[in-house]
Amino acid sequence: MSATAVQQAAKKVRADPPVPASGPVEFARVVPPSGNLEVLGKQFWLGPARSGQVVTFWADTQAIHVLLAGSRLKSVRSHLSVTDLAILTRLGARPAGPPPLPATSPGRPIAAVQLDRAVGTAGWVSIGNHIIKVAELRAGTRVGIRLDETTLTVFDLDSRELLRVAPNPLTPAEILRVRGARPAGPPPQPRTEPIRIQRLASNSGGISVCGQKIALGRIHARKTVTVHVCHDMLTIDLDDGTRTVRRTTTQPVTQIKAHRPRKVTHI
Repeated sequence: MSATAVQQAAKKVRADPPVPASGPVEFARVVPPSGNLEVLGKQFWLGPARSGQVVTFWADTQAIHVLLAGSRLKSVRSHLSVTDLAILTRLGARPAGPPPLPATSPGRPIAAVQLDRAVGTAGWVSIGNHIIKVAELRAGTRVGIRLDETTLTVFDLDSRELLRVAPNPLTPAEILRVRGARPAGPPPQPRTEPIRIQRLASNSGGISVCGQKIALGRIHARKTVTVHVCHDMLTIDLDDGTRTVRRTTTQPVTQIKAHRPRKVTHI
């Protein structure tokens, strides 16, 4: 139903006062070419990129949630009255189930949710009012983010490979309002094989890997060495053999080559 048709139908319904609705309603709308949807006097901006897509509205007198293919796009404070809900019902809306929010109850942790975000040019993503560091190597791509009660994990959308772990800065109330949140899948897993990088030893024979300084000895000064980076171990190939040290930092790999950084598909 077009926006003009909805407006005309709403005028006819208002001429015959409807019976107030007793609960939330749900209805579908097609996003117009402008990307701007109107529901009883309120505009919902979804963008021209979503033109032609069918979105679902969940609405009551407290909140309105907009969903696409089951994924919540946005949530706003409702401007609707019980009479407005009844008008929407006369226009084809149907009774709705519970709100599309992660289930929780007082004293119990909130259920884990996940969402997708595009990584900015500086390697950051935005979640609500919080800015989360991912990695500059991921700039311009989309990553998955899983929010648990105390932990935030960043993962690759295709492989579900774990990219980064950080404390969750969002409160349970903020998680409920996160755009695009949906029930989380299985926890992402770290990459099993090591990341192979190169480092140029300093004049004193030292290198730095993921913020961890390692002394190789002056005999290796100004030499380029290969390092195999695992989540808990660093293995270094040297002329006189292989040296293994325990990894003491959680910083991601941001430089592969010793002389010229190259982008990689993993962190």
